[in-house]
Amino acid sequence: MKALITGATGFVGSHLVDKLLEKNYEVYCLKRKTSSTKWLDGKNVKYVDGDLFSNEALEACIKEMDYVFHVAGVVKAKTKEGFYRANYEATKNLLEITYKVNPGIKKFVHISSLAACGPAKTDKSVDENTIPDPITTYGLSKLKAEEEVEKYKDKFPVTIIRPPAVYGPRDTEILIYFKTFSKGLNSVIGFDAKYLSLVYVEDLADGIVLAAENDAANGQKYFICFDKAYNWDEIGSLTSKLLGRKALKIRLPHSVLYSVGYLAELFSAFSKNPATLNLEKCKDITQLRWVCSNEKAKRELGFKAKYTLEESFKKTIDWYKEMKWI
Repeated sequence: MKALITGATGFVGSHLVDKLLEKNYEVYCLKRKTSSTKWLDGKNVKYVDGDLFSNEALEACIKEMDYVFHVAGVVKAKTKEGFYRANYEATKNLLEITYKVNPGIKKFVHISSLAACGPAKTDKSVDENTIPDPITTYGLSKLKAEEEVEKYKDKFPVTIIRPPAVYGPRDTEILIYFKTFSKGLNSVIGFDAKYLSLVYVEDLADGIVLAAENDAANGQKYFICFDKAYNWDEIGSLTSKLLGRKALKIRLPHSVLYSVGYLAELFSAFSKNPATLNLEKCKDITQLRWVCSNEKAKRELGFKAKYTLEESFKKTIDWYKEMKWI
């Protein structure tokens, strides 16, 4: 089987590469000239030079593929247009090319985000039947991309995967939490209990492949995550145990966080890079329940996480230590 992966040089994409290689797929990776291939070096992959708007290269590749895994996207951008071009317009272009050159493809798998649905508004987890209500431009751009994918479900097989927060080796986002904790500081946002669904990157890769290879997933969307959600006190206790140290817990009021986000956004106007923490990110991380249900994925795909939270946190922390990142 031949598969093209967009975003293959990144965190989730590179783990999906590993999973497909384990299953003896012939893996093609879309790669920009500026992309680092450090997670793919030495592996049996073929590179497709270009980006998501390199139509000639994409057409030549996709017409030979059995699967397209669209993992690429942006979580940070300086403008609304930046989000929509990278997350929506790029997806639209990829779908149009696929339909043009390979309408008989086995599956087009689109990796979206819980952000496309939005946080849970009650004690009940969101599921695939929840009416989407994204709260950020990122979430809106991912939802618009999902809507484009769904337009093609009667033309060729498509499946949408919505991961929540993803962690594991090679990640640089949640690394910040472990690095800060290892230095003795545990920063907690607000004074109320906040819950979130999580998924270990290897389990996510398993779920993506299950959805790709299962005809029951055609035209469907799935949340891939642990069975239960966790609050930050539980996460902090487990991190303390695995790192073998206690950390000073500092609760940051929402007002302080928004002030920092406002200043970061202001200063980013003078930089070519978007702010890591801006006002929309503040809105995101102050929500009470970023919680989703994996019941549909378990029922229809047979998904089951291989690792417990403790086991996967340990694997992640051990890898960070081995790489001397913490």
